[in-house]
Amino acid sequence: MLKGASLAVTPAIIERVTGPPAGALDDLLAESEREGSRFVRRLFDEWTAGTNRFDRPGEALFAARLGDRLIGVCGLNIDPYAAAPNVGRVRRLYVLTAYRRLGAARHLVLAVLEAARGRFDVLRLRYESLGFRPNAETADSTHVLELGSPASEATHHSMKER
Repeated sequence: MLKGASLAVTPAIIERVTGPPAGALDDLLAESEREGSRFVRRLFDEWTAGTNRFDRPGEALFAARLGDRLIGVCGLNIDPYAAAPNVGRVRRLYVLTAYRRLGAARHLVLAVLEAARGRFDVLRLRYESLGFRPNAETADSTHVLELGSPASEATHHSMKER
């Protein structure tokens, strides 16, 4: 973004998708690779190979759009590092740099939380916000949210009021 330029703050549309449309990930893929992030590359490669299509019970893939432009993605999987099917994992969260700090990532994660409720008892990820707490108990995640706990319910209700 140019110095001094500003973006009109328009709420992103968060939608559940059945896969990234052809070419829709191009901007996200290019920018993420320039930054050294592999989230979008993994999403693209796993989708193409058929190893992760976010289509098992409880799984979902969400996209954030402003107009016709895809500005972010975030997925929900059964946690591949957990031995239990009731543990979910937030995966491949990425928002274009120019659109960060405008709430798109927050709304993507909130969509994942809504999709996870009633299907998963616990969500894991490498992200701290929205009620996730540090987790030193499990080697394959840094943060966890107990979906059935009173604290997570209070966090859920306070976020819906915003």
